[in-house]
Amino acid sequence: MFRLKIIAAFAVLFMSAQVAAETKIGVVDLRQALFSSEDAQAFTQRLQQDFSGEEARVRETQEAARALKERLEKDGAMMNESERNQIAAQFQQKVQEFNRLKQQLDSTVANRKQAFLEQARPEVDAAVKELTEEHDLDIILPSEAVIYAKPDMNLTEQLLEKLNR
Repeated sequence: MFRLKIIAAFAVLFMSAQVAAETKIGVVDLRQALFSSEDAQAFTQRLQQDFSGEEARVRETQEAARALKERLEKDGAMMNESERNQIAAQFQQKVQEFNRLKQQLDSTVANRKQAFLEQARPEVDAAVKELTEEHDLDIILPSEAVIYAKPDMNLTEQLLEKLNR
């Protein structure tokens, strides 16, 4: 009985090794391919143009807060208490305004990026499917999930070419 179990175990191991050896696998870095694509670069430029005003407002608010802080540190000892309190309150107000503006900008940009990713998803899926068929692959793994892969298994450049068509 024990001998039969050992033989069965070896048979299963041998068969699974054969199956694994026949599996064709590819690896892609989806993030690199997507964000290196021409569409993504154009999107990034549009994003920078669309939000340049908001970014400038955030920087101006940050600079105003920094100037108030420096004034407090430099001249605070020579100011009377009410003037020091007034500048400290202005500084706190600028910090709060900066945080609010920055959070709004970050949130809006994140939403736009998410919308771009959702829009690009069907094109990426189609390109991955094409790669699978062209290379007769059984599976394509994201590079983040792979510890090591031979360079010829990495299909990121080919995916990028397909996305740029």
